[in-house]
Amino acid sequence: MGRFAIILACVLAAGTLAGCSGEAEPGQTVKRPAYECAETQFTAPAAGDTIAVFQTSAGEVRTVLYPELAPMAVDNFVGLADQGYFDGLEFHRVIWGFAVQSGDATGTGLGGSTIWNGNPFPAEYTDRLHHYAGALCAACSPDESPSTLSQFYFVQALPDSVSGADKQALLDAGVRQEVADAYGAVGGLPYLDNTDTVFGQVYEGMEVVDAIAGAETDENGKPLEPVILERVIIGVYGEELPAASSASSSDSAASDSDAA
Repeated sequence: MGRFAIILACVLAAGTLAGCSGEAEPGQTVKRPAYECAETQFTAPAAGDTIAVFQTSAGEVRTVLYPELAPMAVDNFVGLADQGYFDGLEFHRVIWGFAVQSGDATGTGLGGSTIWNGNPFPAEYTDRLHHYAGALCAACSPDESPSTLSQFYFVQALPDSVSGADKQALLDAGVRQEVADAYGAVGGLPYLDNTDTVFGQVYEGMEVVDAIAGAETDENGKPLEPVILERVIIGVYGEELPAASSASSSDSAASDSDAA
């Protein structure tokens, strides 16, 4: 963890980890405001963009991926998805107001793989991608380098998770005004910037992420009733989705009819 991340962690972690006061409790509907700005993650997907469709037991989540900004993370995720690696995995860690995590075939949070014979790869940082609510991120350990494998999470921070005082702390730490404003508008986990890789953003289905985050869990954050990632389908925005390799013919037809 770099000095920048340590500063933000000290200032923000206590409030943001708990989701601050929160405008909704687990199981309640989160009212997420629409926000428009020129930042990458608030730009609607364009025809030809790479997308990932997460079909889960709680519903469907659609994300746009950023191969130009996080090439290794996207290559690994897409490669594993095309191999069917994610099919049938559990969301093994969910924390309301924080994140929902999957991508570990062991279901323990201790495993993972990569397309490079299971070897980890380094985190990828860019000021164009941040841990806003709805960000799709590759989990890594700050104590090891390289340390990124197949585990990923959706940021489920609540809209009021970054207060006015937090915004000022971000600005004082050198964060751009546009980034601080975006965090203040939609919420997020700014202290994870420069620790984990952001490689995508939810553009449809954030209510499903909220529903998963609201699941009742054990003391380790694992849902008592398993939430299953049935499959991940990689496609192109504006084109018909390909059928997942593990899908039945009837499921494939249903997926194709829901093309982006």
